[in-house]
Amino acid sequence: MSQSNGPEPGRGPGGERHRGAVTLRNRAIPTSTADQRLLDSRGRGDWKTRDAWRALRILSEFVEGFDTLADLPPAVSVFGSARSKPESPECRMAEDLGRALARAGYAVITGGGPGVMEAANRGAGEAGGLSVGLGIELPFEQGLNDWVDLAIDFRYFFARKTMFVKYAQAFVVLPGGFGTMDELFEALTLVQTGKVTRFPVVLMGADYWRGLLDWLRDTMAVDGKIGPTDLELICVTDDVDEAVRHIVEAEAVLSAEQEAIREEAVARVAADQRAAADAAPEGPAGQG
Repeated sequence: MSQSNGPEPGRGPGGERHRGAVTLRNRAIPTSTADQRLLDSRGRGDWKTRDAWRALRILSEFVEGFDTLADLPPAVSVFGSARSKPESPECRMAEDLGRALARAGYAVITGGGPGVMEAANRGAGEAGGLSVGLGIELPFEQGLNDWVDLAIDFRYFFARKTMFVKYAQAFVVLPGGFGTMDELFEALTLVQTGKVTRFPVVLMGADYWRGLLDWLRDTMAVDGKIGPTDLELICVTDDVDEAVRHIVEAEAVLSAEQEAIREEAVARVAADQRAAADAAPEGPAGQG
């Protein structure tokens, strides 16, 4: 996989950070993030004066995300390590995946950073698909990769995570670290609890995930901490075509189920109307 020829993030001796329309460089970059300041209980004395303004800022992130992404075509969120090297197996797989998803008509959503994220964005872009990057303010600034067509920078993880789920038809998770695990288990929890409907979760890189899957099956499931069918929520494959086919088929099944529900609702309304008409009293003799 060829590497990006674009500019390196973090220009200048002190780096660079973006906050919406604001660009911070060198000494202007704060030592903490918006999430850190929000969640730091030691600043509780400031909550009454500052949290009202924070609430508006949080709301603005949701409004910006909803407004920007509302017109996306069907999309798939792809997760994986920012630390993966361009020629690593997971980056090659991510690039092939992005290309296959774009050819199947899906936009590709990533965190917009380097590594696996850049590879998936690149594959989608080279195949003519829409490549989306949802960036986040971090102490170690990563910057958005050069293959992102549509980008949003977030201050707050929870606003960003909402966009990953709300505008995607599926998650594909490649080898990664804590952030990748966070997204994986949040997706599984949302599906398990019915907060999202029929949301495919695909793990790629079977060797990487084997130890985790063994523990889920042999420890967590055996101990009754998850149900016997919960592991069926995960599709594990190293085949890009199989991954895309799983997503397409799940979407087709969901569409068929939704259409059946609509048809049943229409039939029920029609039956109620007929019953109401049959039960209506007839008018006096000689009228009508």
